This record gives sequence, C-alpha cells and structure tokens, in this order.
Amino acid sequence: MFLSELTPALQKLIQQPVAFTGGFVSGILQLKLNEEPLSQWLEKQGYNPTNNNNSTTANNSRPQSINID
Repeated sequence: MFLSELTPALQKLIQQPVAFTGGFVSGILQLKLNEEPLSQWLEKQGYNPTNNNNSTTANNSRPQSINID
C-alpha cells in the first residue's frame, strides 16, 4: 500500500532525475520562482513562470456552471 503511493514519484525520478531533484530541493528550501537568482536562472533555461500563472487565473476567476443529471 505504501509502495503504491510512492510509485508516481519514483517514476518521475527515473524519467527526469535532474528536474525532480531540483524541484525537490527547491520545495524543501521553500524557494520562490519569482525571486531574483532563481527567476533569472529559469529565464536562461527557457522557463517563463508568468505565462503559466496568467492563463490559469483567468480561467478560474469567474464562476463555472455544472449540470447534474
């Protein structure tokens, strides 16, 4: 049971060990993506965190309707 909960994390670790380790360490150190040293390095790597946040907040800002049959 415990092993089945760790399986997705272990698969990501095997697929992309550097990215997984970087994300894990930044989570432990509670680094923010918008702070200067990290944001500059991410921009050099081709990652733009501002584009991802704008699209999700625009979709979640208005109420959505659901139909229950």
